Amino acid sequence: MADFDPDSRDRLLDLHERLRSVLELPIERDASNWVAEADALVGDLVDREASPTVRRKRLTQVRELLEEVEGTGHERADEHVDAAKRLTVELLGELEESDQ
Repeated sequence: MADFDPDSRDRLLDLHERLRSVLELPIERDASNWVAEADALVGDLVDREASPTVRRKRLTQVRELLEEVEGTGHERADEHVDAAKRLTVELLGELEESDQ
């Protein structure tokens, strides 16, 4: 994760933790599938260095996966998913700003 600035790294770790927290709760199967895929992509960003292009692609995929989650059937999981959506948008915004 050396390729993320400290604030972005913290947000990425928060995103990863929130997705993992969702998966520990009893949630609907479809939501679980979307969140698990998003978690795998974020986990890859946490574990490996990636170019800005790869980071943008993976985070865009995460955003798209999380947009598929309309509800989890669990209030706390819904809160984590909402926060994960916000964090993903923030991280993508930071990448766009660094391009300018």
